[in-house]
Amino acid sequence: MINQIFWPFFFGLGGPVGSGKQFMPWIHVHDLARLFVHVVRNDRISGVLNGVAPHLITNKQFSRCFGRHLWRPAFVPLPTSVVRLLFGSERAKVMTEGQKVIPKRTLETGFRFEYADIDSACRECARLIYADDQLLK
Repeated sequence: MINQIFWPFFFGLGGPVGSGKQFMPWIHVHDLARLFVHVVRNDRISGVLNGVAPHLITNKQFSRCFGRHLWRPAFVPLPTSVVRLLFGSERAKVMTEGQKVIPKRTLETGFRFEYADIDSACRECARLIYADDQLLK
């Protein structure tokens, strides 16, 4: 997802999708990889686990946090009609209506998130983005 929204945010054109009030399940890619390893190494885990962070946020909260860590404004909303045009009606529905997902079973298995809150995840993403930029110079 970050790949799709990075450039608008980088140029100061990022912001909430639709109203921004919809819940936005998220997980840092490192935590997702660690969750896969956790499941593979633990024979007692079976069934469905929600691969989402425990910190519930709205799309507006994410946009503000991501923009802040990129040192960019994040107030330009992406209207629902534009989301439908760019991503199609099915994906637009997911992006503009959101879902409130809680990783209850994931936590019950003993998994601990390294990036449990959106602030730490966005800070790390921004650090990696700017580190990559420094490597290109």
